[in-house]
Amino acid sequence: MSTSLQSDKRTAGKTYSIGELARELDVTTRTIRFYEDMGLLMPQRRGQTRIYSPADRVKLKLILRGKRLGFSLNESRELIELYNPSTDNNVKQLQALLDKIDEKRAQLRQQLHDIEVMQLELDEAERRCKASMKDIRAAE
Repeated sequence: MSTSLQSDKRTAGKTYSIGELARELDVTTRTIRFYEDMGLLMPQRRGQTRIYSPADRVKLKLILRGKRLGFSLNESRELIELYNPSTDNNVKQLQALLDKIDEKRAQLRQQLHDIEVMQLELDEAERRCKASMKDIRAAE
């Protein structure tokens, strides 16, 4: 999520339609409109047409990356809102991202532990079932 929201020289002044962004980022236009409804993207309007800036494009990329990393929309929003273009320094944003990564890793470690415990419980239940079936068959 460390991608800067500043536009680079190649995209400065370029705008995007909803269809262009959807194709480029392999999402549906409905997905993009959902992120708009959630207040994460705020394109300009020209009549009914949405006009997305390079910053909107980067925000959408960050949202999608956050989703792949397992972040909620609110977590992605918090990280995006920390970006301050008036300083060329996004240390707060990067530190917040590192903190979120640590939280996500701890959560995944706990889930992995829970899965391992569940597997042991399933193994034990399976062992008991097989032993009971063996006893039933032996008694027949």
